[in-house]
Amino acid sequence: MSLRTIIYIGLAVVALVQIVALLRALPRQRITLPGPVNAAIAVGIGFVTNFFDTLGIGSFATTTSLYKFLRFVPDERIPGTLNVGHTLPTILEAAIFIVIVAVEPPTLILLILASVVGAWLGAGFVARLPRRGVQIGMGTALAVAAVLFIMMNLKGNQFGLTGTALGLSGVRLWIGVAVSLCLGALMTIGIGLYAPCMIMVSLLGMNPIAAFPIMMGSCAFLMPVASLRFIRFNAFAMLPALGLTLGGIPGVWIAAHMVYHLPIAAVRWLVVVVVIYAAVVMLRSAAREPAEKIAGDYAAT
Repeated sequence: MSLRTIIYIGLAVVALVQIVALLRALPRQRITLPGPVNAAIAVGIGFVTNFFDTLGIGSFATTTSLYKFLRFVPDERIPGTLNVGHTLPTILEAAIFIVIVAVEPPTLILLILASVVGAWLGAGFVARLPRRGVQIGMGTALAVAAVLFIMMNLKGNQFGLTGTALGLSGVRLWIGVAVSLCLGALMTIGIGLYAPCMIMVSLLGMNPIAAFPIMMGSCAFLMPVASLRFIRFNAFAMLPALGLTLGGIPGVWIAAHMVYHLPIAAVRWLVVVVVIYAAVVMLRSAAREPAEKIAGDYAAT
């Protein structure tokens, strides 16, 4: 059995567990059939947000913005709805990109495992760090990385970062494992994986498109854990979550094949857009979160 086959089996198992958990939760939700307008909105949000998620933009921030603008989901149920609704589309993203982007299996599996282990460890350690300080640090780092990437795209290989490899070995592989471990840990306090992962693989000399199966494979194994907890405590909105799933699957399929056919130069500029977006969102979140509250929460831990 190949390493890639093991990943497929793992994705199939977590997808099946997610589907069974959703079916078992249906009686508890006591849902009624939505009107055609609400159904179209729910599915449309799923399509749009997962389409952009597949391009590397991410789905949580965009979905939250749409939910709050349309007052579609109560605030207290938004986190659960995001995790439950986006899990199956994310698993599909991972399955598609593992097929169409031939990242070397040892690199793929080690980086995914490192991020999963990092998230598990981070739940008890990194989550205790002051969120605002980490957001400012990561946002600033991403902004600097975006500038460097723009210079790289304009100056070509003068910066020595125009790698096309689809695998890592030696010291670079273990650097990738260490960074992935840290990125997985940072996910526990809301720091997204996509943009930093794109930067990491590019700086390590890999083709930027290699980031897609790595980051989506990582999230595909991380998200079901959180999703199952939200389902267990009934802390999500079923109909909007189903809309994210039903609209997200075709959105993922269409966007994935667009990314695959993009020339490498376009992918590099896509990385710049994603990183700038992530930096702006992170710094805005830090600015909106009162420093006094964060300090108090940190002291309480």
